[in-house]
Amino acid sequence: MSFPSDLEIARSVTPRPIADVARDLGLTDDEIEPYGRTKAKVTLGAIRRLEAERPRGKYVVVTAITPTPLGEGKSTTTVGLAQGLNHIGHKAAVCIRQPSLGPVFGIKGGAAGGGYSQVIPMEDFNLHLTGDVHAIGAAHNLAAAFLDNSLHHKNPLGIDPFSILWPRVVDISDRAVRRAVIGLGGKENGVPRETEWIITVGSEVMAVLALATDLHDLRSRLGRIVLAQTNDGTPVTTEDLGVAGSMTVLLTDAIKPNLLQTLEGGPAFVHCGPFANIAHGNNSIIADRLALATNDIVCTEAGFGADMGAEKFFDIKCRASGLRPDAAVVVATVRALKMHGGVGKIVAGKPLDPALTEENVGAVRTGASNLAKQIENVRLFGVPVVVAVNAFPTDTAAEVQAIREVSLEAGAHAAVVATHFVDGGAGAADLAKAVWEAAAEGAPNFRLLYPDDAPLGEKIHTIATQVYGADGIDVSPLAAKAIKRYEAMGFGNLPVCMAKTQYSLSHDPNLKGRPGGFTVPIRDIRLSAGAGFITPLVGEMRTMPGLPSRPGGEKIDIDADGNIVGLF
Repeated sequence: MSFPSDLEIARSVTPRPIADVARDLGLTDDEIEPYGRTKAKVTLGAIRRLEAERPRGKYVVVTAITPTPLGEGKSTTTVGLAQGLNHIGHKAAVCIRQPSLGPVFGIKGGAAGGGYSQVIPMEDFNLHLTGDVHAIGAAHNLAAAFLDNSLHHKNPLGIDPFSILWPRVVDISDRAVRRAVIGLGGKENGVPRETEWIITVGSEVMAVLALATDLHDLRSRLGRIVLAQTNDGTPVTTEDLGVAGSMTVLLTDAIKPNLLQTLEGGPAFVHCGPFANIAHGNNSIIADRLALATNDIVCTEAGFGADMGAEKFFDIKCRASGLRPDAAVVVATVRALKMHGGVGKIVAGKPLDPALTEENVGAVRTGASNLAKQIENVRLFGVPVVVAVNAFPTDTAAEVQAIREVSLEAGAHAAVVATHFVDGGAGAADLAKAVWEAAAEGAPNFRLLYPDDAPLGEKIHTIATQVYGADGIDVSPLAAKAIKRYEAMGFGNLPVCMAKTQYSLSHDPNLKGRPGGFTVPIRDIRLSAGAGFITPLVGEMRTMPGLPSRPGGEKIDIDADGNIVGLF
């Protein structure tokens, strides 16, 4: 008998009424806004009340090795770990991002976890949920429309059309609109100019929502967004255009975190979804604060490998929130370490290379150099690390032992096999024990990688050399000019959010394991003044994905009874 699909497993469970999940957290009925029986938004007033009444729980970030295109089960492990912590008697919640429709209908499929470690209802989770992403897209595009409208009406602010930084967004992977000319068709259709579309989760509005601490902070951040410059170089903000207030109004519901549940009935907060390769890759500060005020321990996920989402979790999210993490989990798989060790090739949508299912301890040890570096990356911040070996049936004891040895040599607190995909919380019990122990010790020496007042070029160099292992950086004339311009505009104190491939510690996705002897090319630099960071574009990194030759959306449909099918 074949293992059931994620969707079949999700539908085999009868969800608890979301009001019951909320009451277990200490939320009152008037502090939640139900969206049906299985999901709800939580008011910001509830967060303020609970933070004043309760001590903060332990804070654990889940990250990973450099992933393959299939992913290493980080979301699944995050959910499974929370279930495991509840299984061993600790009140635990999971905080994860809401996925973009681009990958859901493109290459990745569902993102609610997998197997018996999922957030439910998984159809709602993976699709529209409570409409937050649509609200973000509307707010972003409203600013774009105001900007072009100002140009059309005689450009009273004196905006330099060639200085415009603000793209448009759509939450579908659509390479055809990466670069486009708008305003064609005559005088009444606007001012012709070249622009671009990026995916909605890459929008600065998404980053702003994820980093905002309350509604007024959201309003302030939105007002600081720089859209363009005037002919004399003065920044033009959404406040200057008079659109910041309207953008805020569109997001008054979206700022409230969404409460769902795991397959085992534990709380799951799903809020915001910035990608980690082109944005900061973490769920919202508000959701984490709510979870920390209602639980003994919280598992929050950072996108892709520790060089990506985790570095940004520490240097951007924790810098903004003031929260101090207590421990980190680095997820690894045997098959991915073999790939990093030079064995086999993994291509999404194609059958797994047989070489990756055959025992090869040597390849695991070679590829585990990537794991060792990612452990080191977390420890740069003074945070204890537990390695979670996400188990597959073809793993052997010798291969797992090799991972344990490399992990401990690299300074990990522990390395534990977890079978949460097939066994749910019980399969993550040993992992949960190790994580609870590491979190109990905490991170009293937690530190950020660089100070606010370091020059922007120095910050970029620090990340490239200390986190990626590069020899240095190669800053293009365009990027150097941008650094000079942004520092002159007063943005030199901002942290750095690197836009880099997730498939290598370097800028080149073909360099696996722990590459050395490379220089990181900085092609250009974008400003996100409202979110509060600058984004160096590394190599050929794109901000709008494309669809594969056979998009995952081809399999998604409804059956004779109107049920969704094909969603992972």
